[in-house]
Amino acid sequence: MPKRPDTQETVLLAIELLRRIPRNRRVTAAELHKQLFAAGIVRELRSIQRQLESLSQHFDIERDDRSKPYGYSWKENTRGLNLPMLSEQESLLLTLAESHLRSLLPVSLMKSMEIFFQQARQKLGPQFSDKKEREWLSKVRTVTNNQPLLPPKVKPEVFESVSNALYNNNLLNIEYKSAAGKKSTTTVMPLGLVQQDVGLYLVCRFEGYDNERILSLHRISSAEVSGITFKRPVNFSLEKYEMDGRFGFGEGKLIQLSFEIEKLSGAHLLEMRLSEDQRFKEVGEYYEITATLVDTPRLEWWLLGFGTRIKNIQKIPIAS
Repeated sequence: MPKRPDTQETVLLAIELLRRIPRNRRVTAAELHKQLFAAGIVRELRSIQRQLESLSQHFDIERDDRSKPYGYSWKENTRGLNLPMLSEQESLLLTLAESHLRSLLPVSLMKSMEIFFQQARQKLGPQFSDKKEREWLSKVRTVTNNQPLLPPKVKPEVFESVSNALYNNNLLNIEYKSAAGKKSTTTVMPLGLVQQDVGLYLVCRFEGYDNERILSLHRISSAEVSGITFKRPVNFSLEKYEMDGRFGFGEGKLIQLSFEIEKLSGAHLLEMRLSEDQRFKEVGEYYEITATLVDTPRLEWWLLGFGTRIKNIQKIPIAS
């Protein structure tokens, strides 16, 4: 007995059939079977026939059963189902985006998108006669300048609660273990979710406080969405919070940074600037770089990483 398709496969097949049923003429199950096979969706003819019988009972679909094979069409004066087919480019975009979106979108939203991700994967499946689209996925990568690290494990139920509370502006009851091993139970106001390198971080306010904190999601042992909603603070902007260098452990203090760096080590800074107002000039075997930046420990670590190849570092505070 053939394996019964799961719910997602059944829904996908239903959508594909509804999309292909015409309004001004009739189409048979055999014709739809051929169309689906050409699109890389392999199903038994009998499965398609059963699905068409079910769809004709729940949608405005007319079945002409006066003779076999039966014909199917949308009833007169109905608009049908207007679901566009994914193009190869759209399938590539969705497939590449799926892994990045998975850690940034609410679980419920990712579940609602799963049918499109699955369609994109099938669109790029081995049934394609033209392999260029499938090969593209093996031609692109995202790499980091840092030592690659494996992401810390985040409990799926914790991520689901955090993302849902953030999405719906609900207070969140959490149990948290700090880096020093101290355990605490508290209620927080979730304000933002940030992925930095391989880590996921929750920007929030603790109950009774008006300043923001950053919590590592993998250190949250449990999270429960409360039934209490809140109004987001009007003076909080996640974009500004990030631009103030908070994820580099800074406090938003601007400086004018200047330093001299050996040309071989600093050549990339002429192409990938530190800031929009960056300036440089040649000083013998060095480049002198000047730029306005947020002062953070991360910036200090970056400068120290050049060792003896950098000199004359100066930081001039800029009044806010």
